Amino acid sequence: MTRPLFRNRDYQLLWTGQALSEVGISATTIALPLLVLAFTGSPGLSGLVLGVDAAAQLVAGLPAGALVDRWDRRKMMLCCEAVQAVAIGSVVLALWWDAPSIPHLMAVAVATGVCTALFEPAEEASLPRLVTDQQLPTALALNSARSSIAQLSGTALGGLLFALRNWFPFGLQALTHVASFGLLLFIRIPGRREQPASRSSLRTDIAEGLRWMWRHRLVRVVAFCAVGLNLFFQAFYIVIIALAQQRGVPSGEIGIMAAMFGAGGILGALAAPRLHRVLGPYRSIIGVFWTLALLSPLAVFTHNGYLLGAVFAAMAFLAPTANITINTYQLLLAPDELRGRVSSVMNVVLGVAAVAGPALGGLLMELLPGGRTILLISACIGVLTVLATVSPSLRSFPHHEEIDEPERMHADD
Repeated sequence: MTRPLFRNRDYQLLWTGQALSEVGISATTIALPLLVLAFTGSPGLSGLVLGVDAAAQLVAGLPAGALVDRWDRRKMMLCCEAVQAVAIGSVVLALWWDAPSIPHLMAVAVATGVCTALFEPAEEASLPRLVTDQQLPTALALNSARSSIAQLSGTALGGLLFALRNWFPFGLQALTHVASFGLLLFIRIPGRREQPASRSSLRTDIAEGLRWMWRHRLVRVVAFCAVGLNLFFQAFYIVIIALAQQRGVPSGEIGIMAAMFGAGGILGALAAPRLHRVLGPYRSIIGVFWTLALLSPLAVFTHNGYLLGAVFAAMAFLAPTANITINTYQLLLAPDELRGRVSSVMNVVLGVAAVAGPALGGLLMELLPGGRTILLISACIGVLTVLATVSPSLRSFPHHEEIDEPERMHADD
C-alpha cells in the first residue's frame, strides 16, 4: 500500500529542511543589497554582488548536473548545506567584528551560487526515488508552494531582522542551513548509490545529457516554449514595475503588487495537483500561455497598483500546474543516471531567460513609451501562444501514467 506524502518520512524531512533553508536564503536576498548599500553607498556594487550569485549558478549549472549524476545525491546535498552554513557564518563573523568587505561578500556569493546549482538538480533528481510516480506531481506542487511561501515570508523577515541588527538575517540563514543539514542526515534515498568512477570527461557527460534532451522532440519543444515565455514575462514584469513608478503609484502599492504575484503562485501551487488531473497536460501548459496573452495588454489601461496586482496574481495562478506537468514528464522520461543533467540544463536555460528578460524590458523602455513596450511584449507572447497552441508535440503531450520504459528509451532523429 502506498504511503501518503504526509506519512512519507524521507520526503517530509527533505521538504521541511528546504523550507527552512529557503526562508533563510530569501531573508539574505533582501538583506545583502541593503548591507552593501549601508557600507559602500553604491547601488552598482549592491547589484554586482547579487549578480555574482546568479552568474555562479549559470556557470556551474551544466557541470553541476553531470556531477549530480556521478555522485551520491544525498551526500552532495549534505555538502552543499554545510558549505553554505560556513560561508554565511563567515559573513556573521565579519559583521560582528565590523569588518565586511566586497571581495569577501562576492566570494560568499560565488559559494552559495555554486551550491544552489548543485543542490537543486540533486533534490529534483532524487524525488522519483522518494515518492511514487503517481505522487510526483503533488510532491512537485508542494515544493513549488514551499518556495513561494519561503520567498514571501523570508523577504519580509529579512528586512525586519536587518533593521534590528545587520547580521541577524545572515545568522538566520546560517542556522537554517545547519537545521537542513541535520534533517538530511536522517534521509534515505532508496535504490541510489554513488556511481562508479566515470572514465569519461565531465564535458563528455554534459554533452551526453544535451544529446539526450535534443533527441526528444517534446523536450525540445517544451524547453523552447518555457524559455520564450519566461523571457518575455520577466521583461513584462520589470516594465510594469518601472511604469508603475512613472505613473506615480505609491511604493507601498508596488510592494503589494509583488506580494499579490507571490500569493497567486502559492494558491496556484496548492491547486496544481487537482488542476493537473482535471485539465490534462496540454491544457495545463496552453492555459498559461493564453492567460498571459489575454491579461498582459490590460496593463496599458490599468493604473491602479491593486488592480495590477490582481492581474499579476491571475498570471501566476496557472504557472505551477504547467511547471509540474513539464517537470513530472521530464523526471519520469529521463533515466535515473541522466536526471541531474536534464534538470540542470532546464535550470540554466531558464536562468538565462530570467537574467535576459529584465535587461530586455529595460532596453525596450529606453526605446519606446511604456504603453507601446507593453503592447510589443504582449504581441510577442501572443505569437508564442499561437505557436504553442498549434504545436503537434504539445497537443500529444502524454499523461504521466502513459510514460513507460519503451517511451523513455525512444528518441526521434
